Amino acid sequence: MRALPRLLFAVSLMLSLLGVPLLTAAPAQALDDQLALTPPMGWNSWNTFGCNATEQIVKDTADFMSSSGMRDAGYQYLTIDDCWMERNRDSGGHLVPDTQKYPHGLAELAAYVHGKGLKFGVYESPTYHTCQGFPGSLGHEQQDADTFASWGVDFLKYDNCTASDPAQRPGDERLPLQTRDATMRDALKRTGRPIVFSLSLQPAAQGESPWEWGKGVANMWRIDGDRDASFDGLKRLIHTDLDKAKWAGPGAWNDIDMLGTGNYAYASGSHDPNKRLTYDQEKSELSVAAVLAAPLISGADLRTPAAAGSSGFPISDQDLSVYLNKDVIAVNQDSRGEQGTAVTTEHGLDVLRRPLANGDVAVALFNETSSQAVISTTAAAAGLPASGAGYNLNDLWAHTSQVSTDGTISATVPAGGTVLYRVSPRPPATGPAHELVSLPSGRCLDAWNNQTSPGTRIEIWSCNGSANQRWTTR
Repeated sequence: MRALPRLLFAVSLMLSLLGVPLLTAAPAQALDDQLALTPPMGWNSWNTFGCNATEQIVKDTADFMSSSGMRDAGYQYLTIDDCWMERNRDSGGHLVPDTQKYPHGLAELAAYVHGKGLKFGVYESPTYHTCQGFPGSLGHEQQDADTFASWGVDFLKYDNCTASDPAQRPGDERLPLQTRDATMRDALKRTGRPIVFSLSLQPAAQGESPWEWGKGVANMWRIDGDRDASFDGLKRLIHTDLDKAKWAGPGAWNDIDMLGTGNYAYASGSHDPNKRLTYDQEKSELSVAAVLAAPLISGADLRTPAAAGSSGFPISDQDLSVYLNKDVIAVNQDSRGEQGTAVTTEHGLDVLRRPLANGDVAVALFNETSSQAVISTTAAAAGLPASGAGYNLNDLWAHTSQVSTDGTISATVPAGGTVLYRVSPRPPATGPAHELVSLPSGRCLDAWNNQTSPGTRIEIWSCNGSANQRWTTR
């Protein structure tokens, strides 16, 4: 079974060295597995716990996610990262969970997570060893896939720590990454269990472009190296992703790495406020991730203070409120599945847009700078159709609405912040203007102080036939 991929790789390498032109692969088709039709949402253990995640930490996290509203908001996958297994396979070649960290095994842990209405994920790699030196899945793909399925795994994060120079890689690690990842894809499919497949390689370090072939292999793929919880880390991933929209879609997503909201430092467990996002930056993170249709995977300590004890830094109520903004999540989870793009990115004042299934457009005014700034665009620039009646601008963080009669979309945006609008054309007026009379009081619906402009305060007033009491239905 393994000989054919090695032979094909050897032949293609020989032909390229001889200068023989090779056929260009057709654009990859998305996996026909009906999984991850919207970007996956959940939690991963690495950024807070590194190699120190345990059975109890995962259970405490599941408890918190199910009771805090996160599960109901859509965060469903709990994934344990590297270091979950013993250093060696058993005599039959099977992976063995670390008996100290996971004394009851992963099948029991998956059952606990499932019992909370959530889904369970694990980590592996298409190499001989994982990034932390534990047994990799290369050469054991079907055996490992069968093991994961028997445990009730719902999500597989698949890494790729290997030498950047293919000539320095051992054995089958020299095979193209696409070939190695596709082997696990096929193995997972043969199990018959629906398992979301996530590629967590380091593209920049490995010279790979998984977005070009990823949708035929996996449900999501990393587009750059690891990021910490800093604002600079967030900006780097955002700009890396802005030109990759054409590769994403239902069942196949560009991954900008774990969310930093509520986290303090990458994989260290230390309380470092200099690497923490501000509240405005946290709102920017979720806003831009929503417009970019990125998976929403938290890397924070999602436990109650009591469960975390003195060794943890659980997220605050304010952090949690960011994660739970259902209006922003609705943009991220929009069924159209079209990744957003940039309208403009000048001088750190960015305008991003994402068309939505019902015809609305999400418009993010993102201020990367360290000073408050006015950011403006127009409905036409954001791709909205012309509307003589104007546009409704729904602010998804302030939870307010305003009308733009001329199509201007503008806001004063705090340093590091984002104003996220859901913009929709207003329907044209229909029918004659007339009074709207309250039957109990016999008084009319009235725009305050004889005003007739949109957004004026409305009240009930004695009917007088004035223009501010004449209404046209829409």
